[in-house]
Formats: sequence, C-alpha cells, structure tokens
Amino acid sequence: MRFNGSPFRVAAALLFALVLCAPAAFAQTDSRRETVAVSYPLEQTVSLKFRGTTRLPRLSGSAKVRRTGRRNTRVELNVDNLPRAYEVGAVYTTYVLWAISPEGRADNLGELKRSGSQFIDTKIDVTTPLETFALIVTAEPHHLVRTPSRMVVLENLPPRDPGDAQISTIPVQYIGNTSDYLRDSRVPDLAARELLRTPTSLLGARQAVNLARYAGAERDADQELREAQAMLEQAENAWRLNQSEAEVDVLARRAVSLGVKAEETAELRAAARKRREEKAASDRAINEAEETAAEAGRTIQQLRDSLRKEESAREMAERDAINANQQLRELRNENARLRDELAQVRTEGDAARLKLARMEGERAAEQARADAAARAQQQQEALANLKSSLARFGTVRESGQGLVLVLPDTLWAGARAADLTPKAQSTTVEPLAALLANNPELRIRIEAHVDAKGDAAELQRLSQDRAEALAGRLVSSGVDGARIQANGMGGSVPVAANTTPAGRTRNRRVEITLTPAAGDTASSNGQQ
Repeated sequence: MRFNGSPFRVAAALLFALVLCAPAAFAQTDSRRETVAVSYPLEQTVSLKFRGTTRLPRLSGSAKVRRTGRRNTRVELNVDNLPRAYEVGAVYTTYVLWAISPEGRADNLGELKRSGSQFIDTKIDVTTPLETFALIVTAEPHHLVRTPSRMVVLENLPPRDPGDAQISTIPVQYIGNTSDYLRDSRVPDLAARELLRTPTSLLGARQAVNLARYAGAERDADQELREAQAMLEQAENAWRLNQSEAEVDVLARRAVSLGVKAEETAELRAAARKRREEKAASDRAINEAEETAAEAGRTIQQLRDSLRKEESAREMAERDAINANQQLRELRNENARLRDELAQVRTEGDAARLKLARMEGERAAEQARADAAARAQQQQEALANLKSSLARFGTVRESGQGLVLVLPDTLWAGARAADLTPKAQSTTVEPLAALLANNPELRIRIEAHVDAKGDAAELQRLSQDRAEALAGRLVSSGVDGARIQANGMGGSVPVAANTTPAGRTRNRRVEITLTPAAGDTASSNGQQ
C-alpha cells in the first residue's frame, strides 16, 4: 500500500506533530504482563496468529514456527500494516521480536525492519534455541535493547488448529523494561524536522547514544560514549550529504553498537564503583566495630570492679535481711488479717453491684423494645409512602430483598435502542431520580431485560448498555453513583413466552430493586 501524493505528506507531518506533543512513553502496565507460551514439537510446522494490544488494536500478524533440532527453532513472522514506531511513543524508533521463556526470560530475536510509506507488510525470519516460548513484538528505542519495553504492540495467540502437531500451551509472565528513561519527562523526543524520511537505523542510533548518556556514560564510560557520538556524527553527516541509505544504515548500526557498549560499560563501572563504595563503608564499619569492642573491654573491666564492690555490699545486706525477715513475718500476719476483712467487704460490694446492674439491664431492655417498636412503625409507614410514590412510574411489588419497580419498554427509543426517549427522561427518569435522591438509605440495583429474539451476545450487550444508560441518567440527576449497581440480564429471565409480540414486549423491561443499606439493617438488628 503506497501513498505518494502531497496530501499524505501533509497528514504525516500533522501526525508527527501530535506524536511530539505526546508524553515520552505510554506504558501499558507498570510491572508484569501475561501471555501464552507454546511448546513446539520437532520437525513440525505450527502456524500462529497475532493480535494487536490496546496500543495498536487493529494490528495483526501471523507466524510459522518449526523446531528443526534440539537447539534450533525457526520463526517466520509476517506483520501487516505496521506503522512507524514513533506513532506509539516519541522515544521509540523501531520494533523488536522477542521470545519469552516460561521462566520469564526474554530473548531478542531481531528487528522488524521497515521503510518507505507509513504502512508496510513486514517480514522477519529468525531462529532461537528455545523449545517452549511466547512471541511478542515491542516498540523500542533501538534494535539492540536487552530487555523488552512495556510498549507491547503484538502478542501471539494459542494455535487454534495445530493439525497433526502435538503441542501444549503454558501461561507465562514477564517483566518489561522498568528503566526510568522510558518514563522520564526530561528525556528528549526524536528531534528531527523530517522524521518521516529519516532512516530508522539513524533514529535508533540517536536513541542508543541518549540511553548511554542517560545510564551515566559521561561519567563512567566517557571514551566509549565519545566513540559512539563520533560514529553517530558520521552517520548524520552521511545522511545530510545524501549518501545512500545503505551506507547511512551501516554507520548508524555501528553507532548503535557503540552506544550499547557505552551503556553496558557505564552500568558495569557504576556497579563496580558502588561495590567499592560498599567495601569502603564495610571497612569503616569494621573499624568502628573494633573500636567499639575495645571500648566494651574497658567497660567490662569497670563492671568487674563494680561487681566486687557490689558483692561486699551484698554480704552486709544479707545480715540486714535476717533482721528484716523477722519484721516481715509479723507484717505478713497482719496483712493476712486485713485481706480477710477486705475480701468480706468486696463480696458485699459485688453483690450490690450485681443487683444494680440487673435492674439497669431490665430498664434498658424495656427501653430498647419500645424504641424498636417505634422504628418498625416508622419503617412500615416509610415503605408504604415509598411504594405509593413508585407506583406513578410502573408496577411495584415487594420481594425478599425489598421493593421492585418494573419499568416498561416504552422508556427506550426502540426495541433494540439503548437511548432514553425525551418523554421518558422528563416524566419518568428525572422524577424517579429526585425520589431516590431523597431516600439515600436505599441501595439501587438496576436489571435490564430484553426478549430472546436475536444473538445472545448482542442481547446481553444491549441490556448492559440500557442498564448503564439509566444508571448514568440517575447519577446526572443527583443520585449518588456509589449506591447504584447496573446489570444487563439479556434475555435469560423472561416473564412471558417469547413466541408472541405481546410476550416479547413484556420481557423487554427494566427492574429496579430498592434495598436498605447493609449498615442500616445491621444497626436496626443490633438495636432490637
């Protein structure tokens, strides 16, 4: 599919401007993703389908996978209508195919190369030593990344018709690239005036140098970073001088490799520096511990001297204790006599308190019974008033859960519509919302029913849309949304036969069940 005219270039330029105004990256999840791994048998070809994620829902693809040896599995991937990577995030330049093992290890299988017009069919033919794996495609800053980003655009589906192949599927989880580079608002976008014409490899080289700089290469891998920047500058000059795209691609890919080397070197040296700092901190801690041990030795000697003095004092105290024991026996006898007297007084006091508590309990129980009777009377009156008020809108009945208001099918603009008629909104929904808003103690469950004529899934979706439309209208009219539960019941609960028009009309209804809040019920039961 090609678009060579001027209108396409104008539209593409507008799309690029929108991309540069977008955030630096769009993460689909913050931690783990789950997909399906397939165990491929030897010497048998398995066909897979791919589905687009929420970033590119219309994207699709297919692959043929054949394991030809214990350490060799071939993957032929074909992706249709693949847009340029910057369209899903301004820090991305290309797409990479990954194999995800059941343990969550990600293997970079290679880059999905593309060029030319905005949409193109992209093919890739690669091998992997894995036997059981899932396949995903992610947008990446460049093609030599070591872990997948969270910008997943394609995932494989389980094989629907494997034929004679004996396969099994395993759910796997993996963690995407958690680098702050892909979320940091300070990260520069791909600042190219003619981004649509710039080779993908040159964009990736710029990002590889940016990633190395972001990883601290200016501090820990300065020489490697300068080499990568020099090679990037050669690629930029070749592009500015209109050299062939193949020559630019070679220079740009060298710059990517040097950028990755600078990034890895910076990470290794930063880790080594951290280990040296930790070693120095450990040495300082050992020295401090040795000083503390010496101080503890001096303290122990002082304690021993104090102990000898204490032993002398103890001998004197023992002699004093002999004299004190005699006095203690006399005091114990006196204490026993006083305890007996105190026990008698406590017994008499406990009996008096028990009698008083019994009297107070009987009085409180009588008052509680009177209050419960009054509340029951008030609730009955309120229920009768509410039932009378609800009868203006439809049929009202009582159930074990509360009052049920049945609204007819005339609420809706048509038998298969989910839009309320203006008359229903003004004469039914808005007055009903005012009544429900004035009864905040009631929980509201909306159940929309339809007849059984048609596809069950479509009928379920229609009933859910109706329930949510009515709930939304009640909320916009003043009812607290936290009180409302909206359920689409499809045609699963008919009240009449679906074989006649009259029966289907009765089945197309909305039932609103009003029940007291759980807290109010528990409170009433506790008081009774």
